Order: sequence, then C-alpha cells, then structure tokens
Amino acid sequence: MKRTNFARSQRRTIVLGILSLVLIIVILQLWLLTATMEAYLGGERSILVPAALASAGCFGLVLGLLRYFRALD
Repeated sequence: MKRTNFARSQRRTIVLGILSLVLIIVILQLWLLTATMEAYLGGERSILVPAALASAGCFGLVLGLLRYFRALD
C-alpha cells in the first residue's frame, strides 16, 4: 500500500476531522443508550438487540477512525 506524506497543516485538518467524527459518534451512542434504557424500563424488550447492533457498529466506526489516525504517522 502506498503511503502518502501529508503536510503539517493537512495532517492537522485530518486529525480535527477525525476527532469531530469520533465526538459525534460518541454523542450518538450516549443518545442511543438513553433511548434504549428508557424503552427497556418501559417494558419494550424488542429494542435491545437492534440497539446493541447499532452501538457495536458505532464502536467499529470509531475503531476504524482511530486506526486511520494511527496510520498517519
């Protein structure tokens, strides 16, 4: 795989973009947890598996972004 060397300003922009996406995904996961707990405590059990899969997907996205972040060096 061909490595691309980024200038310092480009690298900073990429890092800020990655951190912004991670922050948005974490906020989404917190909202998902709150909505899931509210539904669960309200007696809705069918929401647990889809919520767990969505949360796992968010976790995978964050891991992928952090892997790309580490590859910048």
